[in-house]
Parts: sequence; structure tokens; C-alpha cells
Amino acid sequence: MARVIAVAFALLVGAMSSAEAQLVPTPAPTPTPGITIVSSDISAGQAATNLGSNFLERLANQATNGSDRIGRNNPWGGGASEAAEAPKFRAWVEGYGISSRTDVQGDFAGDRRTTRGGVVGLGATLAPGVNVGFSADYSRSKIDVPLAFQWATLDLTQVGGSLSIDKGPWTFAGAIVHGFGQINSNRDTGFGIATANYGALVNGALGEVNYYWTKDQFRIVPKLGIEYVRSSTGAFTEQGTNFFLVTATGASADRARVLAGAEVGHYWIFDRTILDLSAYGKFIDNFHQGFSAVTVSIPGFQPVSVQGIGESRYGADAGAAASLSLTNNFRLYARYDGKFREHFESHQGTAGLEVRW
Repeated sequence: MARVIAVAFALLVGAMSSAEAQLVPTPAPTPTPGITIVSSDISAGQAATNLGSNFLERLANQATNGSDRIGRNNPWGGGASEAAEAPKFRAWVEGYGISSRTDVQGDFAGDRRTTRGGVVGLGATLAPGVNVGFSADYSRSKIDVPLAFQWATLDLTQVGGSLSIDKGPWTFAGAIVHGFGQINSNRDTGFGIATANYGALVNGALGEVNYYWTKDQFRIVPKLGIEYVRSSTGAFTEQGTNFFLVTATGASADRARVLAGAEVGHYWIFDRTILDLSAYGKFIDNFHQGFSAVTVSIPGFQPVSVQGIGESRYGADAGAAASLSLTNNFRLYARYDGKFREHFESHQGTAGLEVRW
């Protein structure tokens, strides 16, 4: 009996040592397993950063998209003279959905995210060729990290503004956004569900220049832009009925990138109704990505320092859009946007309507 007890005790000690070894960081270059414990926090930070980018790019698109440019500078897209006065004000409302995934990378368990959101906006022409826009975006993201037994939601509200100047065939545009939100995370510890509630912030700016080349009803619009986004998530301490609860410090991430590509489009006029179809492609260079370290603490174990993860340096964006102007004052539109990186992929569908007066 004594021998059985000794063997059992040795097995127990070995299991505990193995579990502790999974939590305590090992010397480089071995990856730190502690990242798995806060995978949903890392995913939520990524989601905030990408949603900030998406909102920035939609604001810039409102300022530089070919069909928008036609409407604000030449109503009826050639059906009226260049001297015809275009509407000075416009308002729009959009609904969108996003599906994305991040692959497993080292000790990061990967994720699947779905987002549903809506946008309202108001724009005005201040002077010939000078346009401003203001917009608000609300979204809810569901984050699933099945390999780490974690899931979370991110409720994010963003506000932003844009300015564009049309000078002949050139358009110079800029956009800024500020967002704030709440993250609710859940983790299955094996002994119960640990929960946490903490905040998120995102800020960003984008500048873009393009050249509008047109022949008859066909256009090519080369574009070059630079974007900067910074996001942060708050510190948190998990709540639950078990002893295996995590405390983590806040995290921040910033990203700067160049976007270079072109839009091609064509419109048709049917009895003063305009149908516009377009497609675009962009090359992405994430030339800067920075992440703060997060310190993860579990009672009974040494703290673990965890670094975040980012996108691959190079990638591509691609999409297509359809716009139907039923009158000079009312337009329906839909678009698809895809983002393709080495370990990340995102697909977004958007539908909206715009009223001009």
C-alpha cells in the first residue's frame, strides 16, 4: 500500500510540474505557452484594430470612389452638362457583415470572428470640389477560440470624419476615426467558466490620393494611401467560482501601412437611371507593427509575459461594388471587400442607401 501511495504521489507531482511548465515561460527561442491563456484578449485587440481600419477605409471610399465622384461633380454621369449643379448635401445608412479567421500561430490558438454592424453618415459640399463627411458606426463581434476553450464579444462604437478635395482629375482625401467599446470574455478552465469585462479603444487616420482617368463611361482610378491605427484593451481580472483565474495587464498595438492599387469601373444610363459597376485591388505593406507585452498572472504560478501577434507584412485587398442611382437624389449600393494575408482572411458584405439634396 505504501508503494502504491508513493507512486500515486509521484504521478501527481509530475502532473503538477507539467502543468506549471506549460504556464512558466521557457528561455528563447521557445515560444511562450502563456499566450494560449489570453487568446481571446489578443483576438479582441486584433478585432478592434481591423474594425478601425475597415471604418477608415469606408470613409475614404465615400470620398474617392468613382461613382461617388461622378454624383457630386457631374449629376447623371454625363446625362447633364458639367455646369449642372449637383446636390450639396447627402446622408447615407449602411448595414454590413464580416466573417474572418486567423490561423494558429505558435502558441496562439487561432480564432473565428463574425461581426454585424450599421453605419449612418452625413456629408456636405462646402465649395466646388471640397467635401466633408461625418459618420458613426456600431458593431458587435463574436469571437470564438475553440482550441483554447474561449469565446468573447466586442461591442464597438466608432465616430469619424473625412475631407476630400477634387482638383481636376486628382482627389486628395483624409479620414480620422475614434472608437470605444466593451469586451466580455469567457474561458473554460475545466473547473468552471471564468469571465472578464474590460474596455477597448481604437484611433486611426488615413490619407489617400488618386487620379481619375475616364473615357466615355469607363474609368480607371489609381490610388495610393497611407494608414495608421492604434488600439488598446484594458487590464482585467477574471471572475468565477474556481481557483484557476487570470489577471492580465492592458495591451496596446499600433500598425502603419501603405495601400497601393486601382479601381476600374463602368456606368450605364437607362432612362435617367444610372447603373455603375466597379472592382478594385490593392497591395498592402504593413511596414510597421508594434505590440506591448501583457503580463499574465495566475495564483500559485510565476507571471508570464506575452507578446501579441499581427498580420503578415505583405497582403492584398480586393473587392467589387454595384451602385444604382434611381434618381439624382436617391441611390442604392452594395459592395464586397476581401482582405487576404498569410495567416488572416476577412470577407465583408455591405448594403446601403444614399439620399442627396
